[in-house]
Amino acid sequence: MTPPRQNIHPIQSADEALKSTADSSGKADQAGAPRRSLPRRIVDFYVDGFRSMTVGRNLWLLIIIKIFILFFVFKLFFFPNLLERDYDTDSQRAAAVRKTLIDR
Repeated sequence: MTPPRQNIHPIQSADEALKSTADSSGKADQAGAPRRSLPRRIVDFYVDGFRSMTVGRNLWLLIIIKIFILFFVFKLFFFPNLLERDYDTDSQRAAAVRKTLIDR
């Protein structure tokens, strides 16, 4: 059974957090860190980081919107599917690509 998670104050040092976690669980390795698997520690690191974000959430939202615009909207309007437009079958498209690659 895993011990209940403790809320760590943002100003609290990493050493204090490890000591308080190790003391409350009763289980610790030689370095004093709690015994949790590496994937679990990685997930906890990111979950705690995103949970405590304030400005970062808005920035991530802007990044996701910008990526959507770059990949989806630009693809629709600026990069038409020329092979599909100019050739009827897959074999014709493949032949056109081979010819273009060889001729260059």
